[in-house]
Amino acid sequence: MYTVVGIRFKKAGKIYYFDPVDIELEVGDCVIVETARGVEFGEVVLGPKKVTEEEIVAPIKPVLRKATKEDQEKARENKEQEKEALIICQEKVEKHDLKMKLIDVEYTFDKNKIIFYFSAEGRVDFRELVKDLAAVFKTRIELRQIGVRDEAKMLGGIGPCGVTLCCSTWLGDFEPVSIRMAKEQSLSLNPNKISGICGRLLCCLKYEQDAYEDARDRLPDEGDKVKTPEGLGEIIEVNLIQETIKVKLLEEDIAIKEFKANDIEVLEKKSKENNCCCKGEEGESHCFKED
Repeated sequence: MYTVVGIRFKKAGKIYYFDPVDIELEVGDCVIVETARGVEFGEVVLGPKKVTEEEIVAPIKPVLRKATKEDQEKARENKEQEKEALIICQEKVEKHDLKMKLIDVEYTFDKNKIIFYFSAEGRVDFRELVKDLAAVFKTRIELRQIGVRDEAKMLGGIGPCGVTLCCSTWLGDFEPVSIRMAKEQSLSLNPNKISGICGRLLCCLKYEQDAYEDARDRLPDEGDKVKTPEGLGEIIEVNLIQETIKVKLLEEDIAIKEFKANDIEVLEKKSKENNCCCKGEEGESHCFKED
C-alpha cells in the first residue's frame, strides 16, 4: 500500500497522486511538486489516503514542500503574465496567417516552459510561430492542439440546461458517452437536443446510465408477452424510472393498462431486432459523431 495525496493544478482539472513524504497536508493546502512538465504549483483536493499499487502509476513523485506566501505570490504573477502572453501569441498567429484558434496559455511554476493550447480543423505548420515566440519569451515553447471537449472545458460557458458547464466547474475527467445511452433513457435522438455546446454528446448522459442499465436488466422489454392480474397481454411501453409497464390486454378491446413491474409475469420474450439505434420514430437517421 502507498500513502498518497490528490492534487489538482487547475479548476476541474484531473487529480494526480503524489507522495506527501513526511509533510502534513490537508485538503485546501497549496503545494509545490515536480511533474513531467517541471515544477508546478497545485492544490490538495484529496487528503492522505492508502491506495494499492494497481491504483497508481509508479513511481510516485514526492511533494517538494507546502507553498509559501512567496510561492503563492509567484503563482499569481504567473497568471497575470499568462494573460499578456495570450495577447502576444494571438498577434503572432495573425501575423503568420495560421488557421488556428488560440484557447489558453499556461506557464509552469518555474517558468521553464510556456504552453499554448489551440484548436484547428487540421494540422498546422507552426514552426515559424514557435521561433517568434521563443525570441519573445526566452523560454521553452510548447503548442498543444486540443479537441472540442477540452476547448469547452477551458473556455467554460452555459449548457443547454441553463447551468455552468460541468466540465469547467467540477468534472475532472471526460467519460465515454454514446448515442445508445440516449436511446435507453428514452431521450430524443435529435442531435441538437442531446449535444453540448462543444457539439459532442452531453456528458450528463453518463450520470444516470448505471441506474437505467440496472432497470433494463431487471425489467421486461417492449413486445414481450406477459400475464397480468387482469389477463394476458403484450408490453407496449416500459418506464424504467418508475418501473411501471403499459400492457395491451389481449382479452379486451384495445384495452391498455399500466401495472407495476412486480405484478406481471413474462410468458414469452420478443426476439431482439438488430435495428440501428440512430433511427428516429419516423425512421429518419440521426447518426452523428460520438466520443
